[in-house]
Amino acid sequence: MSVSGIHPLLMPKWGLAMEEGKIVAWLVEEGEEVGSGTEVVEVETDKIAGGLETTEAGILRHVARVGEMVPVAALVGVITDASVPPAEVDAFVGEFQAKFVPENADGRVDAAADAGPQFIDAAGQKLRYLKLGGESEEGGQPAPAILLHGFGGDLNNWLFNHGVLASGRAVYALDLPGHGGSSKDAGAGSLDGLTGALNAFMDAIGEPRAHLVGHSMGGAVALDFALTHPERVASLVLIAPAGLGPEIDGDYIEGFIASERRRDLKPHLQKLFADPALVNRQLIDDVLKYKRLDGTGAALRAIAGELFPGGQQAIALRERLADLATPVQVIWGAADRIIPAAQAEGLPETIATEVIANAGHMVQMEAAAAVNPLIAGFWKRTRT
Repeated sequence: MSVSGIHPLLMPKWGLAMEEGKIVAWLVEEGEEVGSGTEVVEVETDKIAGGLETTEAGILRHVARVGEMVPVAALVGVITDASVPPAEVDAFVGEFQAKFVPENADGRVDAAADAGPQFIDAAGQKLRYLKLGGESEEGGQPAPAILLHGFGGDLNNWLFNHGVLASGRAVYALDLPGHGGSSKDAGAGSLDGLTGALNAFMDAIGEPRAHLVGHSMGGAVALDFALTHPERVASLVLIAPAGLGPEIDGDYIEGFIASERRRDLKPHLQKLFADPALVNRQLIDDVLKYKRLDGTGAALRAIAGELFPGGQQAIALRERLADLATPVQVIWGAADRIIPAAQAEGLPETIATEVIANAGHMVQMEAAAAVNPLIAGFWKRTRT
């Protein structure tokens, strides 16, 4: 719902299970002028806190109260042209609220949520994935995309990106072996094994070619896959990728694996963000729940031993970037404390590189408002 000069600011849906969000703090005062892309309010879900930005420029008006729980797709505030009188704003808000029905309030089942994550057998391994968006190239859509998380992560690392990027194309978020809901058999933990699992996954879902978006360890997997299977890769987005230099926070890797209690794990997870306050109790509990699954510890130890032995990166892919004919976009958080953003320097001139201020290693979550347009724009330029 929108009328001339009045634009609703709605509670987003970050992940299929999200039904509401809590207004934690307004970052802009009511009545203040904002530009398009401005982060105006901090919202907390049961997973993590995040900033909500406006896609419109104008005056921020009629905002929800701090502490208020707002359903998904409900009105958080409105952005208006300066010329719109208060009476018109009030009328707009009244009409919106009169017509608004919360998700599932009448017993309906959200089709996307009903689908949820799925499992598939890929060369003998059970892999979990979540697909959002349209059909693949054969159905007349652009090439699909596959999102690959980092060490210790899973498909939920893309909560703030997946739905946005799935506009107009199929986007899969995959749990790599040893992670999330996938098989905990990571074999020797080698990069070849993880790359092979990605190849088997693409075969299993019937996708001959895809855009790859890899974060951290997933970036190394995506880059290695593009070097070994260039015909299957439409483009590469590497977000704080492993493989471009030897430095990595070995204490983080060891601490993540070894921590078994909330108080021990929390400081390690806080290293992932420029703003440590984004790590809430639910996020910590979700990670602990994953780490307690049978086989997880052994899988993480195997992968860390192969890829990050002695607190250094054993993956050396930087010199091979020049061999790629595939379009590449690199994105990094300037405040990354796990893999230093300095590794984004000195890359081939053909590689588009963006270093985002005030964001850490989980830049795709912490600065989704900047990362999502970068990826979408990059895909648009590749024209596939």
